[in-house]
Amino acid sequence: MTAPSDRTEVRRLPERAVYDRETIHAIVDEALICHVGFLADASPVVIPTIHARIDDTLYFHGSPASRMLRGMKKGTEVSIAITLLDGLVVARTPFHQSLNYRSVIVFGEARLVDDPDEKQLALKAVTDHVTPGRWEDSRRPSEKEIAGTLVLAVPLDEVSAKVRIGPPVDEEDDIELPYWAGVVPLSIVPGAPIPAAEVDWPAPEYLTDYRRPV
Repeated sequence: MTAPSDRTEVRRLPERAVYDRETIHAIVDEALICHVGFLADASPVVIPTIHARIDDTLYFHGSPASRMLRGMKKGTEVSIAITLLDGLVVARTPFHQSLNYRSVIVFGEARLVDDPDEKQLALKAVTDHVTPGRWEDSRRPSEKEIAGTLVLAVPLDEVSAKVRIGPPVDEEDDIELPYWAGVVPLSIVPGAPIPAAEVDWPAPEYLTDYRRPV
């Protein structure tokens, strides 16, 4: 269990707050994208990026030309949001319309990863986060490619989750109204792999049977 800080404590609908590591890690691992918020030249910026988790550290990477990564090389405070959508919650009145979701908020200082071994592990983790098994089934990045990639790390110390599940919560007086109410489940459904023009052999099993961790 992670004790919430002043910044991560869920104050609105606190019954939806989750602070245990297992739930937080599961949300982080299932999501394909995180949104990183930071200040650049005193202006707020939010950028979506691929991430990966190793133990209690979140990693993301990009080009040295990236404004986000360039501004964080010396360390900067960031706020990271990760969200999974699980369903449309259709209520009898728009006031109670909602979504079923699982979300994580992280606060911390981004750290430039300059240790070669840690950087290699982080790049592998980011690759396999999107397509598990791909790192071993591809050409390794060259020294030039690794040198041209910045990797940043943020500790999962100041973190919390918020989760909504279940049906709509309508007013008691609205229950008998003749309007459909319920939940429309949402999920990522992968299609069949489409090969590049030069590829005339079947896709590997980790792509034909692609699933996100749950």
